[in-house]
Amino acid sequence: MEGTEVNIDELREMYEKAFKEVAEGEIVKGKVIEVGREFVTVDVGCKSEGQVPLSEFFGPDGEVTVKAGDEVEVLLERRRDDEGEVILSKVKADRIRVWERIMEACQRGDGVIEGVVCERVKGGLMVDLGGVRGFLPGSQVDLRPVRNFEAYVGKRLKLKVLKVNRRRNNVVLSHRAYLEEERERRRQETLSKLQEGAVVEGQVKNITDYGAFVDLGGVDGLLHITDISWGRVKHPTERLQVGQKVKVKVLKFNPETGKISLGMKQLEPDPWEKVPEKYPEGTRVRGKVVGIADYGIFVELEEGVEGLIHVSDMSWTRRIKHPSKYVNVGDIVEAVVLSMDPSRRRISLGMKQLEPNPWDTIEERYPVGTRIIGQVKTVTDFGIFIGIEEGIDGLVHVSEMSWSKRAKNPTELYKKGQEVEAVVLRIDRENERISLGIKQLKPDPWESVPEKYRVGQVVTGKVTTLTDFGAFVEVEEDLEALLHVSEMGTSGERVEKPSDVLQVGDEVTAMIIHVNPRERRMGLSMKALASRGQEVQEEIPPITLGDLLKQSQENPS
Repeated sequence: MEGTEVNIDELREMYEKAFKEVAEGEIVKGKVIEVGREFVTVDVGCKSEGQVPLSEFFGPDGEVTVKAGDEVEVLLERRRDDEGEVILSKVKADRIRVWERIMEACQRGDGVIEGVVCERVKGGLMVDLGGVRGFLPGSQVDLRPVRNFEAYVGKRLKLKVLKVNRRRNNVVLSHRAYLEEERERRRQETLSKLQEGAVVEGQVKNITDYGAFVDLGGVDGLLHITDISWGRVKHPTERLQVGQKVKVKVLKFNPETGKISLGMKQLEPDPWEKVPEKYPEGTRVRGKVVGIADYGIFVELEEGVEGLIHVSDMSWTRRIKHPSKYVNVGDIVEAVVLSMDPSRRRISLGMKQLEPNPWDTIEERYPVGTRIIGQVKTVTDFGIFIGIEEGIDGLVHVSEMSWSKRAKNPTELYKKGQEVEAVVLRIDRENERISLGIKQLKPDPWESVPEKYRVGQVVTGKVTTLTDFGAFVEVEEDLEALLHVSEMGTSGERVEKPSDVLQVGDEVTAMIIHVNPRERRMGLSMKALASRGQEVQEEIPPITLGDLLKQSQENPS
């Protein structure tokens, strides 16, 4: 250079000093001079520039990650004094830095590093930490046991370092430990802000039959099924899904136990506040059947407002054994508001009240004495029920079937579906009962008994019933008399059992020994009849052969 004297020895000493500042095996910062087809030229301040294989600058997508002018860290592997050339490595520099971070994270205990899961191996996963591979045991992958490890391959995770052996290149990692620390951090942060009445956002973590657990940020709160909606919720899955983000209100919070009660419906107005205004008594309403019980059906009038139609208020006349025979869940029904109790959140509804009560006019339509014809609906031990009109039946008691016949079981006389005529005897409108009679279709035969029958008269009839004490004999239609066992046989004969002498259907001739129309009783006697016959024979003298000849001579004809 002109005007400047150059000392060759000083210049050589300056370059050698600069070259010696960077020792082999050190990581240095350099400037990218050129990005070539195979190498990247980097100036690290030595006698000459170093070259790094281009492949060491490839990103995950295969693209080159540097350009001229960028500053990069490289490892000075070795140098050649004769040519001033240096051998550099970007990959080895990165690996050293990774090991430094690993060692630091392990020593500090609270350090976190990131890595990408590269493959599934026996017992867990292998993670690429940036040139260094670490082992992530299966038990350390998540807070909960993992079933599908393959789903983690390719994912970037934040990890804690559990164990390091640099000599063996052995690194044991834990994602679970990171998650636990993070959860505790968020938990403390959440607890510091949590208070009753606060509206917070959370994520549905788990669903049970009785509700759902919501993660509020490291802290779980219980959202009970009754606090999900003002309306009916059979199961939380009808409204919630695991992983769903929800807004909830903190109903109760106990800092000592950590228990938190949450509510979703409390974010909306309570529909019962306006029920008295919207549904006064007598209002006609429409709703959907949402529940059926033995005692009635529940009808949803709107979200969160249900009314009960008791089984007794479903029909004026039909005898409903179970509401499910009448309606189904999901049906739309009409009803009338009968009463309400907002404090207990109850509304009583009625379906039959939509129509006039047929029992209010039953006496006008069927006055006492009216003859009706209907089918036998039910046969019981005490009588039969006859259908008068749709839903209204009348009872014919066994005592009203015949003036005198004593039926042991109505099934002997009537069958279900049989058409029968009867007379209305009594109407009990309050208890919704009608009493009918069949025997009243004919005159009472006992009214004419005093004129037709007297003591000492001989009658003939058929045995209709045998009992231990005697036999009932039908003297005429609907008129029976008792032939006591003591009055059976001849005057000198003793009968132990009626069946020893008579059978049902036998024809009997006997004498009337007493009559009491008021008590509707008539007594017969075979012995009395036999005794009378004996007395008649004794009054007539015996006829001899001479008497017969004399009579024939006096009356030759």
